Amino acid sequence: MHDERDEHGWDDADQSGPRPEDEPGTGVVAVFGRQLKLLRIRAGLDRAEFGKLVGYAAQSVASFEQGRRIPQPRFIDRADEVLDAGGVLKAMKEEVARAQYPAFFRDAARLEAEASALNLYAVYAVPGLLQTVDYARAVFHMQRPLLEDEVIEQRLEARMVRQEVFSRRPAPLMSFVIEEAVLRRPIGGRKVLRETLEQILLTGQSRNVEVQVMPIAREDNAALGGPFTLIDTDKGQRLAYAEVQDHSRLYTDVAHVRTLEARYGILRSQALSPGESAAFIEQLIGEV
Repeated sequence: MHDERDEHGWDDADQSGPRPEDEPGTGVVAVFGRQLKLLRIRAGLDRAEFGKLVGYAAQSVASFEQGRRIPQPRFIDRADEVLDAGGVLKAMKEEVARAQYPAFFRDAARLEAEASALNLYAVYAVPGLLQTVDYARAVFHMQRPLLEDEVIEQRLEARMVRQEVFSRRPAPLMSFVIEEAVLRRPIGGRKVLRETLEQILLTGQSRNVEVQVMPIAREDNAALGGPFTLIDTDKGQRLAYAEVQDHSRLYTDVAHVRTLEARYGILRSQALSPGESAAFIEQLIGEV
C-alpha cells in the first residue's frame, strides 16, 4: 500500500480515532499532575498552602494533580516558580495547552495558530475564530452528550485564545465564506446573535480579513459536501481540514487539497463580495 504520509508524519486517515490521552486522568495532563504533586510534596507544602501561593483553591490544585482539570499557562508558570521546578513544568506547557482542545481538533488548532493563510467555509455555525464569548458558550452548552461545566470553561478559554491569531504579526491572510443561514440562526438568543454579527462586521474591516456571505437564494453552490478549511503553513505547504459530527480529517495529498482549493475559489465567486457582505450583515443586525 502506498504511504501518503508527509514530512510531519501525518497521513490522510481519520484524525478522530481513540487516543490514550483522550481519557480523563491519562496522557500529558496526568503526567503533568503527577509531576506537580511530586514537586509540591518535595517543597513540603500541602494543597491549601500551595494554593495560596499560586492563587488557586486547594480543590483546583487537587483537580490538576489528579488530571481531572487542565491547568492554564499562568498557573503552570507560577507553579514552576513557587516550587523551584527549574522549568520542568514550563517545559510541558505547550503540550498541556493542546489538551484543552477536543482530540479531533488538536492538530488543526496548532496548524491554525501558525498558519500564513486560512480559507474557511462555514455551513452550520459561526466559525470559532469569529465567535463571541457568549456565542461560543451557547454552542458548548447545547452540545450532546452534555459537557461538564469545567470542560465548557476550558474549551471556551481555548477558543478565545485561538482568536489571538488576528493580532499576530506578520498577520495571516484570512478568508471566510459563511452561509446566510448561519448568520440568521439565533444560537444563544437574539442579543447574542446581534453581538456576534457586530463582531463579524468589525473583524471583516481588518486589512488581512475578508468575510463573504453565501446567500440562501443562490442557485449554485460549489461545496454542498460540507464545511472545510484550507490552511497554508509557514513552510509553504497547503493542507485541508474537514470536520463533521466530532470526526475530522486532515488532508495532505495534493490532488484532494487542489480539489477543495478549486471549490473554495468557485464559492468565493458565487458569494457576495466582501463589500456586499458587509452591507448584508449590517442589514441583518437591523433586523435582529
